[in-house]
Amino acid sequence: MPPVTEQVRKRRRPFVFLDHVAPKVQEKINKRGTGAHPHRGIATLTYVLNGEDEHFDSAGNYAMVHSGGVQWMKAGNGIIHDETLNYDSQTNSKLIHAFQFWINLPSKIKAESPGYLAIEGNEVPFKTLPDANGWIKVIVGTFEELKSAIPDYSGQFLYHIHLEAGAVFNIGFEEQIEVAAYLPTASATINDESFNAGDFVEFDRKEGSMEIRNLNSDACDVLLFGGERYSEPIVAEGPFVMNAEIEIGEAYRDFYGGKYGKIDYEGQRAK
Repeated sequence: MPPVTEQVRKRRRPFVFLDHVAPKVQEKINKRGTGAHPHRGIATLTYVLNGEDEHFDSAGNYAMVHSGGVQWMKAGNGIIHDETLNYDSQTNSKLIHAFQFWINLPSKIKAESPGYLAIEGNEVPFKTLPDANGWIKVIVGTFEELKSAIPDYSGQFLYHIHLEAGAVFNIGFEEQIEVAAYLPTASATINDESFNAGDFVEFDRKEGSMEIRNLNSDACDVLLFGGERYSEPIVAEGPFVMNAEIEIGEAYRDFYGGKYGKIDYEGQRAK
């Protein structure tokens, strides 16, 4: 599975956005969060490697997850949410590091009511790789006997693979499965090609295998994600991902018309 060209990157895919909150030391509590904002037509997934993430939304959902945890929110036909990322109060570690993905929803799911899941780190499916080569966490989808609790609408998967120095990880994919890799903090060699920290690598959609090799003197991490090709039209604008221009207009109209509701910060936190 070789890397692909820019032309192939324009194809439709289940993951439509990735925001990396790079690792940093946070000395002060962040009280402002991202600010309340709407979404429609997608599911947002926040994976917190280090820190704690507090979630509010206009459907009345509230939770806080800590290092290793996941917040998943199906925006469906419209929701307003807010998240605040801070250092982990359970461990007192000042390091924060997180990712947010937007997962495109099939049109019939875009019309459904919002949904929400909070998964703490010790609930994420996890297994040690053979010969103490590292470990894998299944954030979305399945891997061997592991299965995530997050709903899967189109063969989606998101794996966090941790490889010790000198370790190798092999995995195969079927025809037409879109696959991408992101290297958050260290370099790695994928199918005999070297990539640097911060590289986003997309692969062709042919059936084949992938070998990830860590040639560093320290451990490295790889996020591997993808799924079945999204077959419906995609129109994205701002926080909305829909199937037609008119639906984008309807999303804005319903938002400004107050149909997404409001967040009750104090009431939700007090439950």
